[in-house]
This record gives sequence, structure tokens and C-alpha cells, in this order.
Amino acid sequence: MNLLEIPFNLKMKFTSHKKLLRTFFKSLIITSTFFSSAIAFGNPPPIKITILPNQPGLITSIIQKAIDSCGANGGGVVYFPAGKYITGGIVLKSRVTLLTEIGTLIEGSSSYLDYKNDAFVFGENLTNIAIVGKGVIDGVDCNNPDGEEGFRGPHCIRLINCKNISIEEINIINSANWAMNFRYCSNAYIENISIRGGHDGLHTRFCNNFTVTGCDFRTGDDAFAGNDNRDFLVTDCKINTSCNGFRIGCYNFTVKRCKFWGPGEYVHKIAKRRNMLTAFVHFSPKDDGAKMISGNWLIEDIIVENVDHLYMYNFEDGLWQTGKPVTNLRFKNIKATGLLNAFSITGDRQLQFNLSIKNSIFSFREGATYLSDSFEGVKIASHTFFNATNFNKLKLQKLTLVKKGAAPILKCTTGNLIVLKQIKFITNQNTPTYSITDVKKVHLDSSKAAGTEKLNY
Repeated sequence: MNLLEIPFNLKMKFTSHKKLLRTFFKSLIITSTFFSSAIAFGNPPPIKITILPNQPGLITSIIQKAIDSCGANGGGVVYFPAGKYITGGIVLKSRVTLLTEIGTLIEGSSSYLDYKNDAFVFGENLTNIAIVGKGVIDGVDCNNPDGEEGFRGPHCIRLINCKNISIEEINIINSANWAMNFRYCSNAYIENISIRGGHDGLHTRFCNNFTVTGCDFRTGDDAFAGNDNRDFLVTDCKINTSCNGFRIGCYNFTVKRCKFWGPGEYVHKIAKRRNMLTAFVHFSPKDDGAKMISGNWLIEDIIVENVDHLYMYNFEDGLWQTGKPVTNLRFKNIKATGLLNAFSITGDRQLQFNLSIKNSIFSFREGATYLSDSFEGVKIASHTFFNATNFNKLKLQKLTLVKKGAAPILKCTTGNLIVLKQIKFITNQNTPTYSITDVKKVHLDSSKAAGTEKLNY
């Protein structure tokens, strides 16, 4: 039988595909032990099934049969060479890789009836899964009149209780809901992913041990979001959104060498606006069973341009922020320009919040007027450029704050300790640069902190 004559238009053969092996070895998904064991016990090695491109109409069943065949044979690759594929929702299996290449377009159906599990690509209770290659997955903004907010369709990639996940190099466009929606997942490696449009980029809840590197997220809603996460590393990413860069709750959270900029290139479809709200905002919703505190953060070597707020935290009554509190955050080597507000912090009444900032500059958006007294419909404590209340320790060192105006640039109330060392306040008004009240211990480098330096425009 010719390979082209295999049922349901598939070509099937045994393979040790180089890309598959590279991905599996990097993610510790499959090692040489797997192959040795397979041979020793008489099991077949992983197979590769090639889907023929440019077939007419929906080929959901063809793709699903290929995935099922790989799963039934102990693992394998479903390969999509360059060309176009139109499909409804598909379901992954353990030890299966979806492999694309430059010129591959996997396009979703425009009818929400062609999807199950609220997803374009779905997986539950799986191990050792991968979606790799340089192809495009197009969610076509599939409209579901019965979906969230009366129009949202399926998530692009939705995984529940999965582990050992590798997603590399793919391009996701026009996701009808979140581009990647993970719950109760662990050990994920996400590299060089591009997202354009849609809603949330990567939304993780109750997940652990994620590495995200080299990605470029330009979304209409939050670029990253989720709560009750643990052990996340995000490096070398580009982040642009018409909502928040990170709306996140996480313990052991590191973000390094990333760039944030606004306004958003893709409109927020509900609010019909493009301004980027925050680089970071706390997320711990009571109504989703939030149980984990957020803390042990390191935010380092970050560039932020034309984002409204750098960091927002309101444990008193902030939107989706009141489940569990924030504890310890460190910011190092931050250059943030074009802000409307640098830090707006209302911690918990037990004063568990600790913040350290070092070697950073935060400057107000030139020519702007910031008069808002609320964030996402919730009243904020102060218009001050840097405001903190209800905290344990604030340690600010080698920090520059730039904002012209009559009000103090920095205002801190109700805390246990504040340390200001080598602080430069730059303003065009001969007014007090900071206000500190109801703080038990205050350590000031008075020669630097209390000085006022006028701006030269």
C-alpha cells in the first residue's frame, strides 16, 4: 500500500525525528531510557503521522485519529507540514507532540458548535505533551453567543491537570478566549511563543514549576494572569496589552529582562480602550478558592514605557485582590518612564507586606494629567506617585522618582519600618517631596532624600 493510500489521508511511519527528540530531551519528557525500555519490552518506538495539507473542509476527525493512533502506540508526533488545515476542537493524548513548521496554518472553525471542552486544543490528566514548531494557530475570534460575556468562544490551548508540557515557537492569533489556559498543571516549558490579539495570553491557576522565555505577547486582555501559582520564571519577554502585563498571584516568582510598553496594539474588546493599565497587579480572587499567599518575588532588569501603573496592590477592596495577601517583593534595576503612577499599595491589616527597590528610576508621563481616583472601578488610596499604606518594611535604595506637581511624590502611612537611602526626588515645585506618617521606625539618608531638585524643561 502506498503511504498516501493509508486510511483517513494519513502517512504513517516510524521515526526518530530530530525536533521531537530535541524537545523531549530539553523538557525531560522522553529520554533514551524510554527508547531502550521500549525495545527491551517489545514496545514500538514513537511514531510519526503526517497530515496532508490543504484538504477541503473540516479535517477534525483526521487530526483526532492521528492523535489517538499516536497515543495508542505509546507516543508519537502528529506532523503538520506547510499548508492550511481547518479544524474544530481536538483532544491531546499523553506522550503526543503536535509539530508544525514555517508556513503551517492550523485554522479553527468559525462555528462554536465544532468545539468541545471549551477549547481548540484540549488536554486533561495528561503527561509528556508538546506543541512545537513555527506554524500559526488561528482561533478566528470564533464567536459564541452563549459564551463568556456573550461572545467569547473556545480557549486556544486548554490544559487541566497535565504535567511535563512543552510549547515552543508557535504563533497564536485571534484566540477566541485565552490563548493558553492552564489549571492544576506542572512542569511546563514555554519558549519563543508569539501571541497577537485575543484575550489573556497565558492564564494559569493552581499551577507550579513554569518557565516562560523569549515570548512576545501582544494581547487585548491580560498578557499573563492567574492565581495560586508557585515557582514561575519569566525571562526575556516582550509584553504589550490593553489591560495588565501580569495580573498574577504567585509564590516564588521571578521576572527578568523583560520589556513592557503601551498603549496596547490590540483593543480591549469589552472596555474598547487601548491604554495599558499596569505592569504588575495582584490577583487573588476569593470566589475562585484562592488559598496561597503571593510572595518571594524578584523583578529585575525591566524596562517599562507608557504604562499607567507600574505596580498595584489593594488588599482592602481591590478587584480580585482580596483572597490572600502579598508578602515579600524585590524590584532591582527597573527603568520605568511615561507612568501615571509608580506604586499604589494598600496591604493587609496584619502588616505582612515587604517591599525592596534598588537601582531604579520611575518617571511620570510628561504632559499628562492623572486625576483618576479609582483603578478598575475601585477607589485607590491616594493620587501620590508612590503611595504605600499597611506595610511591614519598605526599603528604597538608589532610587529616582520624577514627577512635577505640588503634592509629595512619595507618601507612606501605617507601617513598621521605612528605609530611604540615596533617593533623588525630581520635581519643578518647591514643595515637600515625601510624607511619612504613623511609621514606627524611619531611617533616612536626609542629605539625599529630603532634597528637592527642580526639573529643567
